[in-house]
Amino acid sequence: MSLTETFPTLGYGAANVGNLFRALTDDEAWAVLDAAWESGVRYYDTAPHYGLGLSERRLGAFLQTKPRDEFVLSTKVGRLLRPNPDFNGGLDTDNDFYVPNDLQRVWDFTADGIRASLEESHERLGLDRIDLVYLHDPERNDLQLAIDSAFPALEQLRAEGAVGAIGVGAMTSEALARSVREADLDIVMIAGRYTLLEQPAAVDVLPACHERGTGVVAASVFNSGLLANAEPTRDGRYEYGGIPDDVWDRLQRIVAVCRAHDVPLPAAAIQFPLRESATRSVVLGSSRPEQVRQNAELAALEISEAFWSELADDGLIPASPTDARP
Repeated sequence: MSLTETFPTLGYGAANVGNLFRALTDDEAWAVLDAAWESGVRYYDTAPHYGLGLSERRLGAFLQTKPRDEFVLSTKVGRLLRPNPDFNGGLDTDNDFYVPNDLQRVWDFTADGIRASLEESHERLGLDRIDLVYLHDPERNDLQLAIDSAFPALEQLRAEGAVGAIGVGAMTSEALARSVREADLDIVMIAGRYTLLEQPAAVDVLPACHERGTGVVAASVFNSGLLANAEPTRDGRYEYGGIPDDVWDRLQRIVAVCRAHDVPLPAAAIQFPLRESATRSVVLGSSRPEQVRQNAELAALEISEAFWSELADDGLIPASPTDARP
């Protein structure tokens, strides 16, 4: 049975243990990862980008204490970490990571760059096997170069047995759909484009995944935190700014259905992507152990079909992928 058929349905996204948004001590990061493991999480996703390698080092140290056959691990390629010649003691806060910016990210979609990135991730993780590798954010660099160079390099690594599966992680439906159609990928990580609040990926990405037999991992399912609390506030963050009026109005309609069925909004946000047959896993990040445990409980909460039916009847979620709104 292939990896994509046995994928854990709940994953932990390890950007936070790379000091995303706030600094964690090593002990605090360990407590977060321990809470995930004790809550039954068996899929862990990281990237060199997260804390300039700190996430990989911390996650690897933790997972070295666990039986290797009991978890799935993914990391990403596309950005190499190289010394920052302009380092003057500052932090990487321009990228929202509270770590020294003594390294810099260098885009590299060449075959040699992809191979080097994977080898360096192995070193930081301290693990001999990485199950899944995604090309990270190709739309932010050069999507055509990804298709011409990076994806063939990943396909070669998979053929060699260096990784078990390959994929792409992106925040735009256009990049995801084109990647699925033009490369031989096992998994796509859809970041924020297939959520309870909005489903543009259902228009083009999901049909492509069904045609090609490509699995889906859903990330950023709380839409920048908007869906993380039962009662969202108007001053919350959406993407990189305030909440547009039409998004707020749609969110209030969803909240009303949640209230009527006594369903916590975060539980619905976590479980919604898993109703799509192509979805293999939902990846959630957190910097607090109690939030990790709560997310696992919400993922297991029973939600009635009547709740989902009302959302679909109100046009808030698609009854099928072809009914989705861009």
